[in-house]
Amino acid sequence: MKVIEKIKAAEAENKVLFSFEYFPPRTEDGVDNLFERMERMVAHNPSFCDITWGAGGSTAELTLDIANKMQNMVCVETMMHLTCTNMPVDKIDHALTTIRSNGIQNVLALRGDPPHGQDKFVQVEGGFACALDLVKHIRRQYGDYFGITVAGYPEAHPDVIGSDGVATLEGYANDLAYLKSKVDAGADLIITQLFYDTDIFLKFVNDCRQIGITCPIVPGIMPINNYKGFIRMTGFCKTKIPAEITAALEPIKDNEEAVRAYGIHLGTETCKKILANGIKQLHLYTLNMEKSALAILMNLGFIEETKIMRSLPWRPPTNVNRVKEDVRPIFWANRPKSYISRTLGWDQYPHGRWGDSRNPSYGALTDYQFMRPRSRDKKLHEEWVVPLKSVEDINEKFNKFCLGKLRSNPWSELDGLQPETKIINEKLAGINLKGFLTINSQPTVNGERSDSPTVGWGGPGGYVYQKAYLEFFCSKDKLDALVKKCETFTSLTYMAVSKDGNWNSNGGPSHVNAVTWGVFPAKEIIQPTVVDPASFVVWKDEAFEIWSRAWARLYPEGDPSRKLLEEVQSSYFLVSLVDNDYIHGDIFAVFADL
Repeated sequence: MKVIEKIKAAEAENKVLFSFEYFPPRTEDGVDNLFERMERMVAHNPSFCDITWGAGGSTAELTLDIANKMQNMVCVETMMHLTCTNMPVDKIDHALTTIRSNGIQNVLALRGDPPHGQDKFVQVEGGFACALDLVKHIRRQYGDYFGITVAGYPEAHPDVIGSDGVATLEGYANDLAYLKSKVDAGADLIITQLFYDTDIFLKFVNDCRQIGITCPIVPGIMPINNYKGFIRMTGFCKTKIPAEITAALEPIKDNEEAVRAYGIHLGTETCKKILANGIKQLHLYTLNMEKSALAILMNLGFIEETKIMRSLPWRPPTNVNRVKEDVRPIFWANRPKSYISRTLGWDQYPHGRWGDSRNPSYGALTDYQFMRPRSRDKKLHEEWVVPLKSVEDINEKFNKFCLGKLRSNPWSELDGLQPETKIINEKLAGINLKGFLTINSQPTVNGERSDSPTVGWGGPGGYVYQKAYLEFFCSKDKLDALVKKCETFTSLTYMAVSKDGNWNSNGGPSHVNAVTWGVFPAKEIIQPTVVDPASFVVWKDEAFEIWSRAWARLYPEGDPSRKLLEEVQSSYFLVSLVDNDYIHGDIFAVFADL
């Protein structure tokens, strides 16, 4: 979706939007850390996030890769910077066709800074001389597909600012006229350069309106995180520093915590003044750090650290090709990125009901589904790689995870227990000790308010429902005992399958069971999570493979612990269990005396 469309929709509802900017880190560890931080920040529902291109196009391929993962794995509306520096037209078109194929619709078109070691921008052969040419090219070649954002400079472009730190009236007027030409050529949004004098920004907005620029102008807010970085950045951008800010920083410049606290205070007050003047969008330059940006938003009352609103039980996609998707099988609840990667090739995605959309084949398992950030791999080593002498030792690992004593889990891409799991975690821990090794679950919910901090989704004003669900591995003997008991628990439906495909179920092979649904004002019933036998058969290959590729492989070849895990993998069954009585049912009752 284009950012400009989000802004127009928010304006119609008088809502405030905020967004974040990131830059490509230099190392693999840095990229892993960025995505972990991004996941936490995106949980607060920014309207979009953007990723910079890098000086001189130095991070071009990395930027393209990060932008793709932001849009399709992190599932946040993504805007990619694109510059003219060292970029002939064929490279520009390569970047644009790549992001278009990845479902990205937003570009921030820039001239770009001079290449490293040069003082002035030089047009590359076969390239463009300025952002205006780039905007024209995008509109000419790609029509209305992209939402195009351009940069605005409240104090004028740094090239126009003189040695005295101020642009001449003529230089400032010419810079505004150039900005209008970019908008007239097809840009539909302006994001400003950082500033620390709010009056200068407000004057800039008024000056833009006076010359006929009518599109939204979004203020770029850069929190002060440390003194040296602040001085370096304002010097590079030739940004005016008001005397009162200098006076406040001078006594504390060597105290990083004090500087950060002041930066949060200043950022909060700046945003309050902007909002008081009727501007409803805020763009935060994070410098890949989360605390200051989130603290400012909390101070403004736009987010709550402990209350994350979900529009669906899983984070909705932002890829333009699957934005209507609103139904998924529950099996990948803890591995959403794997699910997305295995469904990228679908021509259509389930909307309203699962229905026949289960027919498209899932993508084959690849190394991608088992790749993990280094930090998560390290955590798995620390928490799960211990000597395993018996299945009881394995049971104990699952038990500890359910009790919150472990943060990682080979079967989960997520960090620790999810809020709703904590409702039933002690009961989960109990059945794990009995040898029913749970990898997915949800408690029963009967008409909870949709803004509940633990089980709510869909926003305020509705009610949500869930059937209790458990998914676990167990031995053949335990499965046989469970199946026998299910004969007297008529509200339970189950599916069980071994690694080799041996099947046992008390339901039909095509019976799709909605296990989560919501009722909202003026909407049809939404049922975003289902249990689908066809998808379960696909999921079981991945679930069983995790025993070896995500856990056993962490031990050396020939290690007894590795051998034990592989024996469990080959002999256990994967079981999906639903209690269809969401009013009076107790899914854990069937495990009594087992």
